[in-house]
Amino acid sequence: MLADRGTPTTLLLLRHGETALTPERRLSGSGGSDPALSDIGQRQAEAAAGKLVALGAVRAVVSSPMRRARQTAAAAARRLGLDVHIDDELREADFGAWEGLTFAEVRERHPEEMAAWLASPAVVPGGTGEPFTSVAQRAALARDRLLERYQGQTVAVVSHVGVLRTLVRLALGAPPESLFRMELSAASLTAVTYDGNGNASLRSLNDTSYLTDLRS
Repeated sequence: MLADRGTPTTLLLLRHGETALTPERRLSGSGGSDPALSDIGQRQAEAAAGKLVALGAVRAVVSSPMRRARQTAAAAARRLGLDVHIDDELREADFGAWEGLTFAEVRERHPEEMAAWLASPAVVPGGTGEPFTSVAQRAALARDRLLERYQGQTVAVVSHVGVLRTLVRLALGAPPESLFRMELSAASLTAVTYDGNGNASLRSLNDTSYLTDLRS
């Protein structure tokens, strides 16, 4: 990917804050209603922004084009004095006819389709959605673009659980089934560093320390 090892590049993977659908664990992808942050989600975004400021090294903020991600990114960029750059490849997967349903509802209504989707990244969710093989391809494109553009810098990357899990999986060289074996909470931060040859090191996963007691 890059010519020499040089200074490591750090991607701070920030999941967007909650929407009204998040607490109910409803599938909310690029084929759905594109909900905004809820009140608690906006508070989470501000708390995450404070965490990024405290780190003191963020030089760019790059976001999915979806509204909840852009709102989360805007909170961070405002505190950091930066602009938000949009990368369409960071959008969430499209879940087809499953958009807006919970996992339990999909499992009840479409048990065989759900089992197949969980077993293989090539399966199309909801009949017309996007398989995780496609998500992985575009997540890798976004990653490579970020590593080239921001070589040796620290970048806040604001996206969605499917895309961010995929970036973590790729960093670890883990199999596709690992996607459903990691927790990335709303407004959580995960840090991955890459040396100049693109070799990845997972430094932290699902940090939510700054969100403690936020609901009180």
